[in-house]
Amino acid sequence: MPTRVADRWPELQAAAATSRAVIGIAQRMSRNLTHSVALRLPAMVPFFPASQVVNAVSPERAVEAVRDAFVAYAQGEWTMPPKVYVPAYPAGDFRAMPALGGGHALLKWVTSFPGNPARGLPTVTGLVLLSDASDGSLRAALDAGAVTALRTGAAAIVAAEELGRRDAQTAAVIGAGVNGRAAAKTFLARGRDVALWDVDDERARAAADEIGARVAGSRQEALAADLLVTVTPGHEILLKEGSLRPGQHVSLMGADGPGKAEIAVEELARVRVFCDDWEQASHNGELVHAVEPGALTRDDVTQLGDVLVGTAQGRESDEQVTAFDSTGLAIQDLAIALAAMERADALDLAVIDL
Repeated sequence: MPTRVADRWPELQAAAATSRAVIGIAQRMSRNLTHSVALRLPAMVPFFPASQVVNAVSPERAVEAVRDAFVAYAQGEWTMPPKVYVPAYPAGDFRAMPALGGGHALLKWVTSFPGNPARGLPTVTGLVLLSDASDGSLRAALDAGAVTALRTGAAAIVAAEELGRRDAQTAAVIGAGVNGRAAAKTFLARGRDVALWDVDDERARAAADEIGARVAGSRQEALAADLLVTVTPGHEILLKEGSLRPGQHVSLMGADGPGKAEIAVEELARVRVFCDDWEQASHNGELVHAVEPGALTRDDVTQLGDVLVGTAQGRESDEQVTAFDSTGLAIQDLAIALAAMERADALDLAVIDL
């Protein structure tokens, strides 16, 4: 027998009340969620293009920031998961680089395509994202190429000043690309005369004119500098066995990925070796070519951060030859990003509207 609506009226009223209650809860949750997101995510995120990264962070500030990052990492205050390589050989590769420290987390998505300059394109492109480590909110985005150049130049000079002879007179940079120019500019900012050399003499002269450096008379003149920085694509061995003379220091900045090398294994094995990070350098830097055949072991290599905090010895004599293998660390990128944020309010920055 059909059920009359009147017979089910109390049941229908109860169901309607329940529905109204559920809808009310959902509306309140939606309002709370919207309010929470509005509080936790900035409406406008500043973006630092390459020019503003350079305006925000001077070479001297970069040296200070990168040095502090090495110390914080060595003391366990900053952390850095392994760099991830996505090879696109032979053209180049992509890299994802995370770090955490100073109340912030960073991720750099960056490329390295050495053949790009011949096509009028930069070797390094990408984006740095900086987030607040207390709530996950995005705080800034920065041009990765400019951040990379600043920290590469700074790391090279931090190592040279810490590991080079105290009476070092001459300085040279081999490689006049973006990162090579950054290293030369950092030497100049620290009050050193610096010579530039590049296989492309015209590029070396243009770079030297741009930054106020001089051009080395020859490759051999550059290689003989007391403080030498190599910033090349890493496709050619620059330093063969016996190339480095007593008392010299070299910061090897170019071999930052698989298959790259600027120094012969035999030469690396006869000098005192330092690196930015053993785990990374022994898998992706100059050290790979010496570690795999057993020419060097972990005990033969000292991390620069350990020298800076005093838990390991640096240069042991004026005659000792020192070499620093740099693969580039995300903690260095984080240091530059945080330094840039110090000047964010003083700059006319574009913003990303979230």
